[in-house]
Amino acid sequence: MKIAEFQDLIKKTYHRRDKKRGLDRNFLWFTEEVGELAEGVRKRDKKEIFEEAADVLAWLATICSLSGIDLEKAALAKYGKGCPRCAAIPCSCP
Repeated sequence: MKIAEFQDLIKKTYHRRDKKRGLDRNFLWFTEEVGELAEGVRKRDKKEIFEEAADVLAWLATICSLSGIDLEKAALAKYGKGCPRCAAIPCSCP
């Protein structure tokens, strides 16, 4: 599944509720999920990292949808040619 397809899936599934909740409250949910991902990383719990990474991506897709941002286009525009600073793959920045 491409990023744009995932963003569309999340939008179709949750957009009505997310739009009602508003951008600021959705961002708070996103930050909560990032915190849960951080906890999984701290514990080195692969199952928790697996689950929370999906939640973080879903909430990021929601934030982008509510903001009129195509997440896939944004990612490719910035990182599609490698490091945005040195343009190398792998990054060769000091």
